[in-house]
Amino acid sequence: MAAVLILLAIDVSGGFDGTWAQDWYLWFAFAVGAVLCGVRAVQVPHERLAWSLFAIGWVFYVAGGIVFQVFLGGSTATFPSSADVLWLGLYVVDLAGVAALMHARGIARKSAWLDGAVGALAVAAAAAAFAFDPALSAAHSQDVVAIAYPLLDCLLVGFVVVVASAEGWRLDRTFGLIALGFIGLAGGDAQYLVSAADGTWTPSQAQNIPYVLGTLLICLAAWQPAGRLRVERLERRMFTVPIAFGLVAVGLQAYGFIDPVNGVARALDVLAILAVVIRLGFTFRDYADVLETSQREALIDAVTGLGNRRKLMRDLDEVFADKRPMLVAIFDLDGFKHYNDSFGHAAGDSLLIRLSAALEEATRAAGGLAYRMGGDEFCALLPDGTDLAAISPALREDGSGFTVDCSHGCARVPFEASAATAALRLADQRMYAVKNARPVSASSQTRDLLVRVLAEREPDLHDHVLDVGALAREVARELGIPEEELPEIVNGAELHDVGKIAIPESILHKPGALDDEEWDYMKRHTLIGERFLLSVPALRAVGRLVRSSHERWDGDGYPDGLAGEAIPLGARIISVCDAYDAMVTDRPYRRGTDRTSALTELQRCAGSQFDPRVVKAFCAVASRMALARAVA
Repeated sequence: MAAVLILLAIDVSGGFDGTWAQDWYLWFAFAVGAVLCGVRAVQVPHERLAWSLFAIGWVFYVAGGIVFQVFLGGSTATFPSSADVLWLGLYVVDLAGVAALMHARGIARKSAWLDGAVGALAVAAAAAAFAFDPALSAAHSQDVVAIAYPLLDCLLVGFVVVVASAEGWRLDRTFGLIALGFIGLAGGDAQYLVSAADGTWTPSQAQNIPYVLGTLLICLAAWQPAGRLRVERLERRMFTVPIAFGLVAVGLQAYGFIDPVNGVARALDVLAILAVVIRLGFTFRDYADVLETSQREALIDAVTGLGNRRKLMRDLDEVFADKRPMLVAIFDLDGFKHYNDSFGHAAGDSLLIRLSAALEEATRAAGGLAYRMGGDEFCALLPDGTDLAAISPALREDGSGFTVDCSHGCARVPFEASAATAALRLADQRMYAVKNARPVSASSQTRDLLVRVLAEREPDLHDHVLDVGALAREVARELGIPEEELPEIVNGAELHDVGKIAIPESILHKPGALDDEEWDYMKRHTLIGERFLLSVPALRAVGRLVRSSHERWDGDGYPDGLAGEAIPLGARIISVCDAYDAMVTDRPYRRGTDRTSALTELQRCAGSQFDPRVVKAFCAVASRMALARAVA
């Protein structure tokens, strides 16, 4: 590129006058453009098509120059000539090259193309009316091929508006240099057309400057770092872009009444206005689609695809309005929380999707509709008289280490309820009556077994762990923990010492202080307890609480040295309740302290050993318990 600039300086200074270089220098510059763009195409695979098209464009231009110089006699050639066909190929191929580069850089949205088309046509119309009007006026007396030069020049400059639109009207270096290169070619064509049309064209040095500089700028664009554009998705642009350029087109129409513009400008202006109308049509269609989608999604559960609670209430209102006899059934999954805790939320979502699909199929076969009300609760609207025993198996799944089933309740409308909320309340009450009457779950049986084994091994611990469990339940409620999460915390509190089953009696009942080795062994009981519980899939989450039940808020606890919020909240609750009950309970080797002193000690250790928020909640619970005892 530096060599081309040096040769351009020599050409402008007249150094090539009367030599062969005067005729061939310009075509040499275009050949350099072909080579540089071709090399770039090889080096950047994902932009290969774009730069290959640019290289082909320069080949067309060089071929046209050879025909012009060798076969048409250079300056004596008539205008237009057969070389013009080859030269015009550059414009067509370059337009395709810009499009390919846009696609490679990630500009594939329809809105970007339509915005750019509006802007390109408006810019091209304005350029044809003002910047290239002399060339067009001269070309009108010649051939349609001559008119194509300024027209394609206008489109080349205007087409870069497509990229500017997609980039939020900020051109990067690649497209900015391409735009400047196109402007250089357009300026050279403007000079060439006017002088060639009136018979004054000569291969002078000054006329080569815009062509050479335009070529070099496009070559420089090819060698900028390749990357993908960061497209700004600004909703406001959906209107401002077409409207702004539409106003340019309308303004040009108005200007035509004052000072008539050429035919090419008028044609491009009409096309720009037509593109604005099409763009706004697409915009309104897109907004209509978005509105329809948002309305549909507002009634659909995002995970399962079933109707959500809003859709259920709407359909129930229609049922009551039509006074159709229907059955409102509520289904609540049993064992889903333990499944979620054991296998993770992703597996839980997959299970919900499978169960909801089965429920939808079963309810559709019965002539009804299925809904997900939230969490693990479903609902169905069914024809009156439907046997729920044929529907509920859809919400059951067994696997290795788990069983998920459902409890259900129903209400007949409008016979048993006069409104949608009353029907759901009645069905919900009946569902919970069924749930509470179900046999004890396998996880509850396992928990009871472990508590019983601990009681046999350490009778003194039996009452302690049950008391800690009761306290943990009340503190968790005080902290606003959802009711369905309480069993996990209560089980963790009742089983937090289950690992002591494996501790030797010589350590567990040693009358004196434990030495360092014995104390290290004693601290392993949380890990042992976790291992016990991890063997039961439904109690894995409880095992994690047991592991962390002796961590401290300041990080000095065991076994992991967790601190602050890193300690599970359930474990922080268990730690406070365990410490309190240990302080107030009598032991064979000491008497328990009074409750006031125990609460004072908890408050003293808040922020070091215990979570201050949990201690505050515990004190509130203890105050209510003390008041209840006083009243009793």
